[in-house]
Amino acid sequence: MKELPPTLQIFQAAAEDAGQRVDRWLAARLPEASRTRIQEAIAAGRVRVAGRAARPSLRIRTGQSIEIELMAEPPREAAPEPIPLDILYEDDDLIAVNKTAGLIVHPGAGGRAPTVAGGLLHRYGRLSSLGGPSRPGIVHRLDKDTSGVLLVARNDAAHIRLAREFAARQIGKTYLALLHGRLAGETGRIALPIARDLRRRTRMTTRRREGRAALTTWRVLARIEQGRDKFTLVEAELHTGRTHQLRVHFSAIGHPVAGDTRYGAPRRILVAGEPAAPLGRLWLHAWRVRLAHPRTDQPIEIRAAPAAELREWLGAFAQLLGKERWKIDRVLEAFL
Repeated sequence: MKELPPTLQIFQAAAEDAGQRVDRWLAARLPEASRTRIQEAIAAGRVRVAGRAARPSLRIRTGQSIEIELMAEPPREAAPEPIPLDILYEDDDLIAVNKTAGLIVHPGAGGRAPTVAGGLLHRYGRLSSLGGPSRPGIVHRLDKDTSGVLLVARNDAAHIRLAREFAARQIGKTYLALLHGRLAGETGRIALPIARDLRRRTRMTTRRREGRAALTTWRVLARIEQGRDKFTLVEAELHTGRTHQLRVHFSAIGHPVAGDTRYGAPRRILVAGEPAAPLGRLWLHAWRVRLAHPRTDQPIEIRAAPAAELREWLGAFAQLLGKERWKIDRVLEAFL
């Protein structure tokens, strides 16, 4: 495989960074890069502080420029794997999978975990090639800890058509999300641009001017409240497809998704003085996708019932708050 060119990243040391070792400082700001890769970059002279090659133990000073050239790790090629998949829809052009939480969609750099792409290759043998060897058939993604409808193209023609529909915002994507706190009003919209967080590269943020436009609309389905303990169950519509969009948008307005500690959800939840059982994932589910079929243009609507662990956790949670579980079940019945 052809070696990819290194990527250059430049940082500016703030006052609070002064005195820190450059190797540890870079490791904290580049969580996607292993410490080994950072050490290799330093040894090869590809880390420069104030324009000069740095030693690992070099202490940073306020205002200094820190540059690092990281050699890219080529993504692992997807390989057939016997992974059980819940297929919601299939024909000669299109597959819809009900992705489970904890399963990643395609291989990443250096990754060895099972993937949806590998399971599909094992089951169908061949998918669209336009996504490259690491992303066969993949036209969009769901986060690892999000469940629900995932579309996959079986051939290149379908892939091109689906990609165009996504780009033109012609594919409707509806999610269910449980949010911390009481969301004001019964419906609303969030129109905040989203960009990569430069200090924490695995996060996105709404606090950079150069962010890409993003729009989310929502409506309240149910409220779970007792005293200071408040949650809001919503149906959310994605009108754009930015990375972590729902998670970032709801966190930005002070209502992070339950289980989403990366974007502000508490790690430990006390309800009526009792600790709630750990959710172990995001309370976020891609419930419905609406699209025009890539070959026939006929409208299709594909739904995935909320995952059992989401219903169980929400039901138990409602009981802790003194609510009857059937009230929550009744709200979810329309989505089964």
